[in-house]
Amino acid sequence: MGSRLSQPFESFNIAKPPGTAAAPAKPAPPATPGAPTSPAEHRLLKTCWSCRVLSGLGLMGAGGYVYWVARKPMKMGHPPSPWTITKMVTGLSIATWGIVVMADPKGKAYRVV
Repeated sequence: MGSRLSQPFESFNIAKPPGTAAAPAKPAPPATPGAPTSPAEHRLLKTCWSCRVLSGLGLMGAGGYVYWVARKPMKMGHPPSPWTITKMVTGLSIATWGIVVMADPKGKAYRVV
């Protein structure tokens, strides 16, 4: 969906003949669970416009559905209960989360190299 076009072309390394290969490098130790991840790791999520639109619209649709289901009894004349209002606020929160995913305000602070 165009996500590959927004990223630079990858260079391909051609393997050397078996006789001239250098000694294998020692692999890096695995990352510990508590260690912070580098910003370069999540670059694909920040540059993939179609991923953000798809997930943002999905969240907005789910939030709209939750809000609509909570609002339906009120349209039939039933007074709102605290549970109904909680469901409506939850639906609006999910829809707002979808807007934030699409807008990506935090991703604008990173410089794409």
